Amino acid sequence: IKMASEDIEGDFMTTWGQKFSDEMKTWSDGKIDITVYPYGSLGDIRDINELCQYGVVGSVFSDYGWISSFVPEAQVLALHYLWPKKRAPEVLAWVMKNGKFLNILEKSFRRVGLVPLGVMWEDWMWITSKKPVYKMEDLNGVKLRLMSSKLLVEQWKAYGATPTPMSYGEIYGGLQMGLIDAQMNPIFADYSMKFFEVTDYFIKTYAEAYLGIPTVNQVLFDSLPKNAQEKMRQFWSEANLSSAKWIEEKNNSDMEKIKKERPEIEFTTFNDQEIEKMRKIAVPNYSNFSKIGGKDAQLIMDTLIKDVSDAKKALGI
Repeated sequence: IKMASEDIEGDFMTTWGQKFSDEMKTWSDGKIDITVYPYGSLGDIRDINELCQYGVVGSVFSDYGWISSFVPEAQVLALHYLWPKKRAPEVLAWVMKNGKFLNILEKSFRRVGLVPLGVMWEDWMWITSKKPVYKMEDLNGVKLRLMSSKLLVEQWKAYGATPTPMSYGEIYGGLQMGLIDAQMNPIFADYSMKFFEVTDYFIKTYAEAYLGIPTVNQVLFDSLPKNAQEKMRQFWSEANLSSAKWIEEKNNSDMEKIKKERPEIEFTTFNDQEIEKMRKIAVPNYSNFSKIGGKDAQLIMDTLIKDVSDAKKALGI
């Protein structure tokens, strides 16, 4: 089985894709042999999602933004201020294990020939900008590169930014040539893709988490024995918290490397007042999802919001 990763070698999706491969190979005595292909090996991000849909590759590890071109319902994971500021990985792990969301989302994936195995926490998204951003109003007119998602575009427009969807591989050049002023990614991507070399300000708003979706071609998945299907789902469910700890440590390490290589970069975290200001704009705009989020948008959104609420209650948050 070929598994196409959205990340380069050493980053989250490729590393955890390899752990998945090792686990499945050991469990099956070599009968299930998954080869992980890092970003760029089999094409750009949109390409690899399409290859999985058509069965050219058996599996893809992508995010909610790019896979939404095929499964618009996946954009629900991009709703701003959905996840709590504290203990968010625990909330996601609870939702994946105990909630109803993933089962409903799977129906949408299956309509286009795909099966999601889980949703994985890859930490908060950071804006990296060539212009200073200390408060929401500083986003006015900022040409901000986003993943290809209608929902993301509408959300960032609401704060005053000028959203600019762009391929992952074009970001560095886009910043260098002034086609964009800023971009959004987790810290590990900002370091591994060298975006810190062409931006001077890092801003954490707690608006959006970066979440990965390990996915399998439906025909391939349904052809596997039931115990193999269950093992695949089990791996990602059990990996939620350990992978979240792994990526937190990596992001902290990569941030220190960025600070060492470019000590002049400013790191800013929005305070509670700015977060609340953005939240008051974001939540009413959830209604956009019901219009652009596909056939089961409202059901999927309502289910996820309830699952997150139930998770917070269960965890005492």
